[in-house]
Parts: sequence; structure tokens; C-alpha cells
Amino acid sequence: MHKVIFILCSVAFGLAATAADPTATHYSYTECQGSAMPYPVPDQAPRAIPDSLTPVFVNHMSRHGARFLSSSKYTSTLSRYLGRADSLHTITPAGRELQKLCNTIVRNTAGRWGALDSLGMAEQRGIASRLHILVPSLFIDTKVNAISSYVPRCVASMDEFTHQLTRLNNRVEIYSASGRQNSPLVRPWTHDKDYKEYIDSKQWHEVYDSFVDATTPISVAKKILGDKYPFAPGEAQDVSLAVYKVVAGCAAMAIPTDASKYMTIEEYNALWSIENLHHYLTHSASTLSQAPMDMASALLIDMMETMDQAVKGSNEYAVMLRFGHAETMMPLLALMRLPGCYYMTNFFDTVGLHWRDFHVVPMASNLQMFLFKSKSGRYYVRVDLNEVPVPLIPGRSDLYTPWEKAKEYMTRCLPLYLQP
Repeated sequence: MHKVIFILCSVAFGLAATAADPTATHYSYTECQGSAMPYPVPDQAPRAIPDSLTPVFVNHMSRHGARFLSSSKYTSTLSRYLGRADSLHTITPAGRELQKLCNTIVRNTAGRWGALDSLGMAEQRGIASRLHILVPSLFIDTKVNAISSYVPRCVASMDEFTHQLTRLNNRVEIYSASGRQNSPLVRPWTHDKDYKEYIDSKQWHEVYDSFVDATTPISVAKKILGDKYPFAPGEAQDVSLAVYKVVAGCAAMAIPTDASKYMTIEEYNALWSIENLHHYLTHSASTLSQAPMDMASALLIDMMETMDQAVKGSNEYAVMLRFGHAETMMPLLALMRLPGCYYMTNFFDTVGLHWRDFHVVPMASNLQMFLFKSKSGRYYVRVDLNEVPVPLIPGRSDLYTPWEKAKEYMTRCLPLYLQP
């Protein structure tokens, strides 16, 4: 009888805990790497093209591949705190492990902060190879156009991708360009006035700061620096967030790391949800503003126009490649309302359940928009998100959409002032 009561109580407490925080996420250690997660290569079988369709053209938009940490900011911050904890004799064994990890990151990076690393190069070569295998006819005696952001890791991503194509087939002409002239398409936040006004406003900052205060597990900082470390106000929060940034970024640098040494899976989920909300509020659609999403309008229009030219036979290129950033991809995918990339709510603590940066923009994330021609002469569009075919139009399961319907839908995705 006592055993039965114990089991029932355990179940009740478990249900109560779940009910206490219905917005808590339960993602894996890998998923909690968020946008720093290396590219997850999907099963290629679902991408097989029906015999009734012939590939005509493809638009490809990609984030750069895996990279070193963008700066030394977080390793420097942690090293400073860990050094002080060491001198105060409060540092924990986990803290010493983190010291070693920070030193390893600095040594392996060797000043190449933000640069594309060997994993990122391999990611881009792999995506290029699979695209070539999928639509080989688009690379035989054809022309390929490629552009990238001026940022070196994006240029390097483009170079790795196009170099792989030439290795696979030297019967293709590739024209590439990088530089600030491409910023309106791949770095729109640098000139979009509405977006700049939103980013400078208090709207999203208040939501984000409130979430950070309510969500950050400062237990992570204490686990590293010790319970007796003399934290100043806000320091434990800053340290915990820095631990997340450093640990979550290791896989992208091919540095083996056991995140459980520094965070429980619950703590990792909490810290991930903070970073995820920041991405959502600043670069996706939300009830606070459409500006982050709308700034991708020029890019979507460009993809539509080049595809329309392919339908009319006036596009000299069979493949058009673009290389940018996570901040390029998030607005575009939200603007198109692709599955898992668009979520509207006034309850921002639910964002992590519905909009997940590791799904939207892992390293080397990409959108491929294929144009096919049927035997009857009709044109169809298929959209692949991170090499997974997804429905273009919300509420429908069709993977192949007639071009005119696809064009009409994407036009309606644009802000009203840009619609004809």
C-alpha cells in the first residue's frame, strides 16, 4: 500500500512540475546549441524528383558554414572571472575544466575569430555535392551565378561551394561576386530604416530583458565560480550566459565538449531559450514589429523575378547562389511563412516551443527553390528548407506548386506597398 501511495505521489509531483511551467522546453544537448549547431544532413530519399518533372532552374540562399566564435568576447569574459575565482580559491573543478576549454578555443582559433573553419568548408562542399547529384543537368554546359556578403566567412562559403561544383563538373561556367554591392540582398539590416528604428526602440528590449531576468539559471555561474564567489549584481547572470555562448559554439569549431559538465539539460534549455528569443525578436516576425521580416522583401522579390525569368527563358543562369548570414535567412524564411519559421504570439515565453533557431538557422542553413517543367509544359516550384522538401503554402501539404500559384502566394507575402 505504501509503495502504491509513493508511486502515485511521484506521478502527481511530476505532473505538478510540468503544469508549473508548461512553456519549459526539453530539447537535447545537441539541439540546445541553437544557431551554432552544425548542419544536420538529412535523408536524401525524400528529395527524389518525379520522372514526370524536368529541372529547369534553382535559386539557392545559404548561411555561411560552421565558424570559429565570432569574437573573443565570451572567452575573455569567462577567463577573467575564472582567473579571479582561482585567486580567491572559490573555483570549482567544473570551473577548471572550463578554463582549459577557453584556452583550447583560443589556441585552436589562433586569431581567426569568425572565420569559416574546416567543418564549415565541408558543410558547403557537401551541400554543393548533393545539389549536383540531385539536378546534374543544371550543371552541364550551363552558367552559374553566385554572390555573397563581403564578410570573409560568407565569401569563403561561396568559394567552397563553387569550387566543389567545378571539381564535380568542369563543363559549367561560374560567375561570382562578393562585396558591399550585395548588401541590399544579403545584409539588408545595414540600410533598412524601419528595422533600425525597431532595433533602437525599447519594445523588444523590455520583453527580452524581462525574459532574461526570469529565465537565466544563475546556478550555472555558481557551479563554475563557486558558491562563495563574491558576485556583484548581475554578474552571475552574465557569467551564465557567457558559459552558454562558449559551450554551445564548440561543436561548430569541431572541439569535443561535454556540456553536461557545466550545465544540466534543464539549465541548457533555459539558456538556449534566451538566445532563441533574442533571435526571434530581432530577426523574425513578431507581434512587436514586422520590420525584421519585411527587410527580406528585396531578396524574395529577387528570387521571384529570377525564377520568372527562367520560366520565360530569359534567365541566362541555370543556378543562382547567394551566401549570407543567419540574419539573412531568418527574415526571409519568416516572410515566406515556411513551416517552423513563422510564429506570432503575445506570450513570448512560448516562443521556444514553436520557433526554434536550431531548426531555422543551423550552420550552413539554406533555402533551395527549384523550378521544374512537366511533360505538359507547365512549370512547378518546390521549396527545400535545409534540404528537406516543405510545403510552400501554409495549410497545404503539396510539395509541388504550379508556378503561377507560387508566384501569387509569394507576392502576397510581401508588404502591401510592394504588392502590384
